[in-house]
Amino acid sequence: MTYCVGLKIDRGLVFMSDTRTNAGIDSISTFRKMKVWEEPGERVIVLMSAGNLATTQAVVSLLDERTKAVAERAPTLLETPSMYQTACLVGNTVKEVIAQSAPAGQTADSSFNASFILGGQIRGSEPRLFMIYPEGNFIESGEDTPFFQIGETKYGKPIIVRAYDRSMSFAETVKLLMVSFDSTLKSNLSVGLPLDLLFYEKDALKAGLKKRIGADDPYYKTISDGWSNALKVAFQSLPDFPE
Repeated sequence: MTYCVGLKIDRGLVFMSDTRTNAGIDSISTFRKMKVWEEPGERVIVLMSAGNLATTQAVVSLLDERTKAVAERAPTLLETPSMYQTACLVGNTVKEVIAQSAPAGQTADSSFNASFILGGQIRGSEPRLFMIYPEGNFIESGEDTPFFQIGETKYGKPIIVRAYDRSMSFAETVKLLMVSFDSTLKSNLSVGLPLDLLFYEKDALKAGLKKRIGADDPYYKTISDGWSNALKVAFQSLPDFPE
């Protein structure tokens, strides 16, 4: 399991993912779940993945290889005319990989499943954010759904729902995501540090801050400890049940 969040604000897009992958409690590894393709001045595309590691790696590798061997498939991620067409391309690649990997009759609901968050901007259009399902279909973020989560989503969702504001700065958004990820890390051993963070500022057409956040990161430790203390203070301030 893993945990990834893509969030849209007025200033652009923010992406965060963990790096844990496990096939049981005695087989835990670290793998990057975030892949970035960019042509500065033309496009930035970010893809985060959750689910079966072999499937997600095959999808990302195939998309990447086709950007380098363009004769094999056109258009590639670096040639699609819109983010919508990019989402279609990723969705079709997901279906292609699962069809090639699964025995006859195997479906996307099986152990081969994989889901993705896709975001970015292509010159001449607005930044866009999509969630792509194991079946290869997808939905786009909007006013009512400004963020997507994949993987182990339930523990980190409440803080985002309660505190999100589209006018947030990048710094405030990272604080929000840090709390969301810290809540998930403390609740589920299948999600783990380090975390990968990326900013994309609207119309920049190049990736912004990229950072890997480990257990020794001072800001992460401050947020983790501060959130725990704040919850205790908030709990203690509530009235006791009348006996």
